[in-house]
Amino acid sequence: MQKGKQYSLILIGAIVGMIAGFLYWKEVGCISGTCPITSNPVPSSLYGALMGGLLFSLFYKNKTENSNNQF
Repeated sequence: MQKGKQYSLILIGAIVGMIAGFLYWKEVGCISGTCPITSNPVPSSLYGALMGGLLFSLFYKNKTENSNNQF
């Protein structure tokens, strides 16, 4: 498997999460400015990227060559 395609699903999830985090900051945000994540677009986008990457990694299939690993 090519290295570029190996983690493409996780990368797509991080990009989608980053956009979602930015949109959450833009539309909902934090009016008082005391919220540590949503009061600034950078942490909100980074948190969204992390969550999106983790969410999309659930759908990543690790293909092993040796499938005889039974308990």
